[in-house]
Amino acid sequence: MVTIAVDAMGGDSAPKSIVEGAAEASLISDSEIVLVGDEVIITQLLQAVRHDPSRIRIHGAQGAIPMDAKPKEALESWPNASLPTAARLVAAPGGPDALVSAGNTGAVILACAQAFRCLDGVKRTALAAVIPTEQRRGEKDDPFTLLLDAGATVRVTSRDLAAFGLMGAAYASIVSRNQRPRVALLSNGTEPNKGTEEIIGAHAFLRNVPGIDFIGNIEGIDIPRGTADVIICDGFTGNITLKMLEGVSETVMNLARYAYRSKFSWKVAMWLLSSGIKTIKDLTDWQQYGGAPILGFDRLCIKAHGRSGPRAIRNAIKVAERCVKQDLVGRIRTGLATLMAESTADVLAADPEARAAIAAARK
Repeated sequence: MVTIAVDAMGGDSAPKSIVEGAAEASLISDSEIVLVGDEVIITQLLQAVRHDPSRIRIHGAQGAIPMDAKPKEALESWPNASLPTAARLVAAPGGPDALVSAGNTGAVILACAQAFRCLDGVKRTALAAVIPTEQRRGEKDDPFTLLLDAGATVRVTSRDLAAFGLMGAAYASIVSRNQRPRVALLSNGTEPNKGTEEIIGAHAFLRNVPGIDFIGNIEGIDIPRGTADVIICDGFTGNITLKMLEGVSETVMNLARYAYRSKFSWKVAMWLLSSGIKTIKDLTDWQQYGGAPILGFDRLCIKAHGRSGPRAIRNAIKVAERCVKQDLVGRIRTGLATLMAESTADVLAADPEARAAIAAARK
């Protein structure tokens, strides 16, 4: 049986939404769910909702990491809070198979780094994020593409970026049921010699790695089009990209509301478009995805959005369960073995075009 530890106290609407989401998951899942947090509060919340008591147990913890706290200081001040306690549970021999948390993102990453180990061949972990796109993919007709890193690692090497590509492809193949996800590097041009030194070097790595469908570089305009199923970049670029896309989405919706209130003709037009707008909203609803992983550790962590409601938590638990059953960590470990055999120097020595491009980038 798969066992999922859930940080019951992490999230904007925790613990109520987290407990309700776990309760819903217990009715449809064959996994065991361990709710980590205040035993009294969690027990009271469970008594108020329908759930399968044979699928849920509670592990006590003291306090919660504030959503706006500085990660390092918070974990030092609350070492027995729900988040670090849940991470240690997952790391312990015979403990739960995965962690789900909607808590403070920086604290989740740091708690995992303190409790888990990086896989062989991984020097930097990556936080993935899902982005709605025009194209759909995989057996699930999934309207999301995966972007990583979304903020875990600001400074990366070419080899780090190549590792992100392998890890992202493994995850996308499981969650989207897309057997050959298209992997691309985010750059300022589609040509192989465009981008920073690290991007050019990663391009040389990825085009020679067997087992993934590397399509080269893409530009920002290609992200919402869905040109790639997995988009690779450093955490600095990825976080800015993600926040910009979220801002555009919110702005478009605000403009639509303004148009609806302004003129009768616009109101009629918005009414005629309402069914289409609802379809788009349903397709791009991040809550149906649940969460996205922090990749590169020897244990699995699914980071749910801080604003997650019960449905998002339920789906995050389902994602974690699927990744455990299909051995995501093992598949990433196998993929990284090929990368470990190659050093940056060896790859560039066999790729004169990449060497020349890097030399030009340095000038």
